[in-house]
Amino acid sequence: MLSDVTHSMRSNGANGSGAPRALAPGAPRPIFERSPAEATLRAALQRDREGATAEAIAGFTAAVEMAEESGEDAVFAEALRRLAVVRHRSGDTAPARELCQRSFDIATRRLADARLGAEALNALASFDLEAGAIESAEETYRRALVLARDIAAVRVAIEQNLGILANIRGNYTDALAHYHRALEAAQGGDDQRSCAVIYHNLGMISADRHRWDEADSYFRQSRRIAEEVKDAHLRGLCLLNHAEVHVARGRMEQALRYAEGALTAFDELHAHLDKADAYKVIGVVFREVGRTALAEARLKTAVELAASTGGVLSEAEATRELAILSQSTGRNQDALRLLSASHKLFRRLDARADLVDVASKMDRLEATYLAVVREWGRSIESADTYTHGHCERVADYGAAVAGALGLDDGVVTTIRLGAYLHDLGKVRIPHEILNKPGRLTDVEFGVMKKHPEWGLELVADIEFPWDIKPIIRSHHEKYDGSGYPDGLVGDAIPLGAQVICVVDVYDALTTTRSYRAAMSKEEALGRMRESGHWWRPDVFAAFERAIGHPGADGQRQGAAA
Repeated sequence: MLSDVTHSMRSNGANGSGAPRALAPGAPRPIFERSPAEATLRAALQRDREGATAEAIAGFTAAVEMAEESGEDAVFAEALRRLAVVRHRSGDTAPARELCQRSFDIATRRLADARLGAEALNALASFDLEAGAIESAEETYRRALVLARDIAAVRVAIEQNLGILANIRGNYTDALAHYHRALEAAQGGDDQRSCAVIYHNLGMISADRHRWDEADSYFRQSRRIAEEVKDAHLRGLCLLNHAEVHVARGRMEQALRYAEGALTAFDELHAHLDKADAYKVIGVVFREVGRTALAEARLKTAVELAASTGGVLSEAEATRELAILSQSTGRNQDALRLLSASHKLFRRLDARADLVDVASKMDRLEATYLAVVREWGRSIESADTYTHGHCERVADYGAAVAGALGLDDGVVTTIRLGAYLHDLGKVRIPHEILNKPGRLTDVEFGVMKKHPEWGLELVADIEFPWDIKPIIRSHHEKYDGSGYPDGLVGDAIPLGAQVICVVDVYDALTTTRSYRAAMSKEEALGRMRESGHWWRPDVFAAFERAIGHPGADGQRQGAAA
């Protein structure tokens, strides 16, 4: 049986570190009588199965030319589609799509061949799925299913793909139903390769559900059949996804061996996007065992390969892993730059918010982002023994005030992140000024007042997904124009900066400093009310509701908001 190999990007959800592959089997084709074009096509298919990609491309190209010249439209459409799939796997995405669309046009307009048309749509949809265009992929699969309504073998492939989509959305019940219907049909038709593909995807859904022993068993069954039918690409994908399971289980030696085996297979196949994913897993393993130089090199290669082949999801995942590595080695600015790049890549994916797979990746990414920002903020405080915990408290207070103002979750996140980094510029302040046991001179205070601008300089080249920079620059601006560094007045001051200004002063007043003891909550609130011209009225009212109401704990009230 001759079948296409198409696949989509998927995370196994085990540790947030990978995007292994799910596969969609193709459908059987009738055995052509052996014209020269047909014989060339069959030989190219065999070369493709054996992993001889260059020879396969040459053979499919020759079959296309021969079939077009001889007028054998069925062979022509088949050869175009096969050539499209192998070129897509090699990273030639735009030409692959054109070839596949041409195959569909010939199948439907010249031949009225539902099988060939459905197979071309199946391949086009799988290209979309790999690129992260989830909505387009589903629409095209549904079109293929309608076209193949009376062709059981093709429906097996499409059922499998719909199972992949259900899995991506986190709908495991529907995914399993699709997979088992496809498996039953494949077993009934003694289609071993399709069985192997379905076992592979059942292994992935088992990994999604953290059923590691089931995942091990399914991947072994799939790889055994792949080796029997001499399908090098499927074997490589089994190794790669099984490596992800080993990473999740902490079996780094096995993970490295499997990922390196997958890389060898994909290199021989010239499957560049798959190589990117293999490099990513290898990089994660090296990171987890402390071999940071190798980890960085492998993860950078993964990013470059994914970018060169248009694999947006692979690039986003590899970039995220590189950011985690940067964080682990104390390079917070690099980590945030990489996380921002990863965030932008995820936003490029054509996926609705209810797509669980992409949404969960974004959730993990944003959690990592928050962790890096929090750690950087804490590291700034370490130079000043009197402000330990200041950024954390300001972040909690700020989120509470934002909630009292009725601001949406995105703004609350912006305020929280801005709070962690609002004093970033203090790293440039001389230690003797920062820790002076007494009031500062005018000159020293002039140096201290530079920290908002210095903080902005430190993040100037980071494209944050949230509007944090105005908070860093303007958190000492006062509503009456008496603040710094720009002397902004009224609503010219960004709202997030106004919120942080209020809670920053409150925390400063209620904690011990080198030049005075901490004030009580009541004393601090009284002092702040006397300076009412500093605050925007609705912001100060929200502050009092969230933090300053009677009976509140003066140190951490509102921190859980």
